[in-house]
Amino acid sequence: MSTDLLTLLTDQGWALALAKGCALTIAAALGGTALGGVMGFPMAVLRWRAVPVLSQAVAVYSGLVRGVPGLLVIYLIFFGGVQAVETLLHLGGNSAILGFVMAVIAIGLISCAYSVEVFRAALQAIPRGQVEAALAVGMSDLVAFRRIIAPLALRHALGGLNNVWQMTVKDTSLVSVVGLQELMRVAAIAAGVTRSALVFYILAAALYLAITLISQALFLRAEKALNLSFGGRS
Repeated sequence: MSTDLLTLLTDQGWALALAKGCALTIAAALGGTALGGVMGFPMAVLRWRAVPVLSQAVAVYSGLVRGVPGLLVIYLIFFGGVQAVETLLHLGGNSAILGFVMAVIAIGLISCAYSVEVFRAALQAIPRGQVEAALAVGMSDLVAFRRIIAPLALRHALGGLNNVWQMTVKDTSLVSVVGLQELMRVAAIAAGVTRSALVFYILAAALYLAITLISQALFLRAEKALNLSFGGRS
C-alpha cells in the first residue's frame, strides 16, 4: 500500500499538485482574510459609533451574509460579478487570474461579515474610561483612536480573528465548485483519476489540519506578544 501511495505521489506527480493546491488555498485564504479585515474594521467602527443609516446598513449586510450559506454567496459573486471584475482589471480572458481574484472577493465578503462582529465586540470591550482619559490629556479623536483605541481593539479582537481565519481557510474549499484548483479541487481530481478517493481525501484532511495547527500556534504567539507589549503576562 505504501509503495502504491509513493508511486501516486511521486511518479504520477500528485504530491506536487497537492502542494500547489495547498499553496493556492493559503493564498486565497490570506487574500480573503486581508480583504475582510480591511473592509470589516471601518464597518465595525460605524456600528460602534452608531452612525445613523450607515450603522444599520452594515448590520443588514453582516446579518445577511452570515445568515445564508457561504456557497450561495460564492455563486452570486462568481456568476454576478465575473464580467465586471474582468473589465475593471483588464484581465483579457485570463481565466486563472480571474478565478483567483473572484475567489478572494467572495471569500473576503464572507470573512468581512464575521470580522465586523469581531471588531465591534473588541471595540465595545475597551473601557470607556481609557478613551476619556486620552481625550482629557489633550489627544484629538484621531490621535486617541490611532494610539489608544485601535491597539486595544486589536488585542481584544485577536482571538476572534483566529476563528475567522480558521473558518476562511475551510471556506476556500467551497470555491472548488467553480473550478479554482485549490487543495480540495486537486484532491477531488486526483480521487477521480486514480480511483483512490479515500487516500487523497485523507491527505487533503491532513494538509488542512496542518494549516490549522500552524495557524493556531502563530496566533498564540501573536497574543502573547501583544500581552507583553501591554504589560500583561505571557
